[in-house]
Parts: sequence; structure tokens; C-alpha cells
Amino acid sequence: MVPKDAAMLLSFMNLKLRDFYPSLDAFCDDTGEDRKGIEERLAEIDYHYDEKINQFV
Repeated sequence: MVPKDAAMLLSFMNLKLRDFYPSLDAFCDDTGEDRKGIEERLAEIDYHYDEKINQFV
């Protein structure tokens, strides 16, 4: 369901978090995606989840 390319994943995740989900956990619970896997892939391009703003920055 989520893009494999890290840059596309970043855009996809921030859109979903901004428009549809109150948290990364809510997204993962709803979609069955692996939070750790998403965070690891985005950390490779130096982006990390910020709970306060509910975005990867």
C-alpha cells in the first residue's frame, strides 16, 4: 500500500497524517502497515516522526 521509494513515502505519509490520521499509530492500526519499517525507511533520508505536529520532518 505504501510507496517503496523513500521520497514518495515521505510525501504519502505526511499527506495521510495531515488529512486523515491523528497519529502514526492510528495510520498503522488502520492500514496494517509496520510503524518501525516506515520509520526506518524515512530515517534513511534523515526524516523522523514528530508527534507534536504529526508529520515526518
